[in-house]
Formats: sequence, C-alpha cells, structure tokens
Amino acid sequence: MKIHQLYTHSVLRNFTYLIELSDGTAICIDPWHADLVNSALLKRNLRLSAIINTHEHWDHTQGNEALVSEHSCEVWAHENGRGKIPGLTRVLVTGELIELESAAQLRVLNTPGHTFAHLCFLVIIQGQPSAVFTGDTLFNAGVGNCSNGGDAEVMYTTIVEQFHGLDDGVKVYPGHEYLENNLRFTLSMEPDNADAQQWLVRAVAADPAVQPLTTTIGDERKLNTFFRLNNPVIRASVNCSEGTDQAVFVALRSWRDKW
Repeated sequence: MKIHQLYTHSVLRNFTYLIELSDGTAICIDPWHADLVNSALLKRNLRLSAIINTHEHWDHTQGNEALVSEHSCEVWAHENGRGKIPGLTRVLVTGELIELESAAQLRVLNTPGHTFAHLCFLVIIQGQPSAVFTGDTLFNAGVGNCSNGGDAEVMYTTIVEQFHGLDDGVKVYPGHEYLENNLRFTLSMEPDNADAQQWLVRAVAADPAVQPLTTTIGDERKLNTFFRLNNPVIRASVNCSEGTDQAVFVALRSWRDKW
C-alpha cells in the first residue's frame, strides 16, 4: 500500500489523496477535481475502485460525479452525508475496519465538530496505527473551523478523544495545506515556541506541490496550540488562565477565526 498526497493548487490549498493498493486499484480521498485524480491514476496505471469523502463540503466532493461517471466507482461517507454528498453509495460506521489489503486497514473515526457529517480514517499497518487522514478536523499545527455547520465544543471533544491519545509516530494527512499560517498563529499565541519557529522556516521554504511537509502526532504536541491547552502562555494569550481545557479550546478557536 502506498499513500499519494496530491496538492491541488486550489485557492483553498486542498489536498486530495490516493491510496494505491497492490492489486492495481486505488481509493481516492476527497477528490478536488476529476482531472487531477485521473492524471494520477494514469501515471501509476491504477483503477479507481472507490471514493471516500471525509465530509460534505463542496471542495472535498466536487470531483465525485465525474469520477463516478467515468469509473463506476463507489462513494463512501458519513450517514449524515445523505443528500449532501454526490453519488453516496455506502455509509461508513464508527469503528468500522475497511480492509485494504493484507495487514492494511482503515479504521473509521466519527469526528464531528467541523461539520456533523465528518469522518477521519486511521491507517493501521500490521495492527499498528501508522497515519491518519484528518480532512478538515485536524490540520498540521491547527484544527478546522466550526463556522460552516459545526460546533467548537464538539470539536474539542473530538480532538481530545480521537487524536490526543494517538501514538507520537502517527503521520497526519490533512485536507488542506495550512501549515505555515497555522505556525504563525501558534507563534502569535506562544512567541517563544522554538519548535514552531524551526518548523516555520521549513514551511516557508517548502513547495507542497513537490514535497508537502507532514507532521506527526508527536509534532502536533509541540506545535499545535489546540494540543497545548494547559500551557500557561497560551492560556494567558486568550485571557483564559483559570478556565477549563474546553474553555481554552473554544477561546483559541474564536481567536483563530478572527486572526
């Protein structure tokens, strides 16, 4: 199994993903545009068997119809995507294991917060978590907004319950390339964060179309303000020194919305 991270050059800086399987088939996650997906399939001599949509927003689903028409592939997504996600054929269930190939699976994570039709997908290799496709829930050094059908308090629960406990080595594959901007937000909250300073230098120099920078959950613990809710500097920055972790998270999300 191989994961191909395709930068779309879209105004929203989307990523589309191809999961290449050893039998010559592929699964596409969040197709921005059919042409991009078809080009990647042709380059690797792959057949598209299924589309997975992390959620219903148009920039994650707009390639569905053309790809289904051409490849007669299935479309898998959240139950709440019914009537919203083009071509939906299979509803995925929380905790479900999608068998990819020998010793490779996707575990379905129910991850409301950005929307209430959002799923993320944990890649399990040889029984061990290896990576996670996070859509618009968790970004490299940030989290998704909650202003287009979501809820910040629900997002807090999702981030804490689904991501804080993952192993440090799990790679994060988000729906958008927002790393540089998110690092700048981190440093606006925590100016002396040396890890964020170092990663910002790398992010500014990186070309996501050539080699996107990917973080791990271990990196997120150092870089992502939404993983650092007990940090006194961050708490002071959002005027929430004595608040609960949830209150700090909601305050951070509000500051990020206006930042």
